[in-house]
Amino acid sequence: MGVSTSSAKSVSPLAAWLFSSIGKKTVVAVTGIFLVLFVCGHLLGNLTFFLGPDIINSYAKHLRDLGPFLWVIRAGLLAILVLHIFFTVSLWKENHAARPEKYVVKNHVKATIFSRTMRLSGLIVFAFVIFHILHYTARTIDPAFQHYETDLHGEMVHNVYKMMVVGFSVPWVSAIYIVSLGLLAFHLSHGIASLFQTLGLSNKQLRPRFEFAGRALAWLLFLGFTSIPVAVLLGVGREALK
Repeated sequence: MGVSTSSAKSVSPLAAWLFSSIGKKTVVAVTGIFLVLFVCGHLLGNLTFFLGPDIINSYAKHLRDLGPFLWVIRAGLLAILVLHIFFTVSLWKENHAARPEKYVVKNHVKATIFSRTMRLSGLIVFAFVIFHILHYTARTIDPAFQHYETDLHGEMVHNVYKMMVVGFSVPWVSAIYIVSLGLLAFHLSHGIASLFQTLGLSNKQLRPRFEFAGRALAWLLFLGFTSIPVAVLLGVGREALK
């Protein structure tokens, strides 16, 4: 039974575009760009760990001084992540339904390891994000984190430095971070180049360059993020445990 004319007219042009193939791809690309930019900024903030307790605790205090606005930013980022995953899964279902089985099998061999694992790695990374929020933001996995305080220029502030050292001193916790960040790097290795192609900014000549740049950035992010748990496991920051 077909869709009535009145029902078709009730769908706004924006909604029709949003749930079209090109609309979904555009949402995935734009949200992907926002997420990559956030990850880069988040890494820069995390690397202040190597500048000492006062620097990273001061950085964390400046973030908390944003008050409710900080939670608005966090909620916005989570919404962007959910939209990215939702439309990515929707596109995969759409493409899977449109392709004959023989075509899928034949072309599966041609796909890179990055593209074949995009969906799985993306979902695992999403689970890791939830774990990370519970671990270091909500501080519910280890409630003792709630009570870490230190003096910063005469003001008592949350001791983020000690929290990170204590957290990453647990081998299984560091292992979760390292493995999950490795999956994030695999995801970004394919995804970054695809963003430019989706937005029409890539072509046959530029795509290899975007692929190289995407993979280089992905693994630089991996090295940057994992340098902290690795350093803690090797003894950096042990004075904070006293």
